[in-house]
Amino acid sequence: MDHIDHVNLIRDGILLPKPESPALTWADLGSGRGAFTLALAEVLPFSAVIYSIDRDSAALRDQERAMRVRFPRIVVHYLPADFTHPLDLPLLDGVLMANSLHFHRHKEPLLSQIKSMLKPGGKLIVVEYATDRGNTWVPHPLSFPTWEKLAARSGFADTRLLATRPSRFLGGVYSAVSDIP
Repeated sequence: MDHIDHVNLIRDGILLPKPESPALTWADLGSGRGAFTLALAEVLPFSAVIYSIDRDSAALRDQERAMRVRFPRIVVHYLPADFTHPLDLPLLDGVLMANSLHFHRHKEPLLSQIKSMLKPGGKLIVVEYATDRGNTWVPHPLSFPTWEKLAARSGFADTRLLATRPSRFLGGVYSAVSDIP
């Protein structure tokens, strides 16, 4: 996948504000080298603030260099942290979890924590492999039907499929958005 694929997977899940609205604040949890953080930067307005969170400080530094070149006007805070622990963030308009949820066997406690990070009306976008069978590299993936049920059990509403993309690895990838009521 390339940058356009990343953008196309998340674009329809982001509701852009009216010009007089306050700036949007989003977090990319488990952002790695920033492929999807860059996609967020392209989709969000220039006034947005992004929190890019990953345990790998070197990956965050690489991401910061790429962001300065491609999207120098976007404000990004790079936080070397484990997003499964409490984070000192403002309430967010949205959270992106691209290929990070599948590393966690027990997803409901994590989703409860993420839900508490979001403003009412906030959005959670997930990008995942479209299978329920994992492997060493993707231990706990979840197909869209499984995500839809888990999101409802976890208090999210209006879960909908955004996009799909074929993948040589595990067959395919999908993106979905869920709302905080």
